[in-house]
Amino acid sequence: MSMQDKIEFKFKSPNESPGYLLGQVTMLWQRKLKKVLDPLNLTQTQFVLLAALGWLSKKNNAVTQVDIANQSNADRMMVSKVLRTLQDKKFIRRQEHETDTRAKVIKLTNEGANVLQKALTAVENADIDFFSVLGNNLTLFNQNMISLIDQTENE
Repeated sequence: MSMQDKIEFKFKSPNESPGYLLGQVTMLWQRKLKKVLDPLNLTQTQFVLLAALGWLSKKNNAVTQVDIANQSNADRMMVSKVLRTLQDKKFIRRQEHETDTRAKVIKLTNEGANVLQKALTAVENADIDFFSVLGNNLTLFNQNMISLIDQTENE
């Protein structure tokens, strides 16, 4: 018996593996987002961080890098690098924080707000199109994803 014959899978086929299926759906969804974000000179990660900044800025005038990392469940070092890129693209600017000398306040520039609004419209339309196959099951699908996020955040 060869080594390949000894490999054991828990699932009888890839389509029974939730991790495999999630990976496939994620790749297809990211491919769709890339198509709509490329013309705006944004990557998906840049969009996520801009959207987090836009969302947080509606409630708070002093959004920091840490706030953006927490909102987007992203690694702080990665957030720092991506924000630098967004600053180079003139989509954001950094200012001194009024009370915390170590922190910088992150603000959308006018250009950043414009590109974010275009990206939001494009991504929301892409989402509606991509997930339309779920029909009435979309709410349950979203609830299941929220459960997975909540469970993982508490580990």
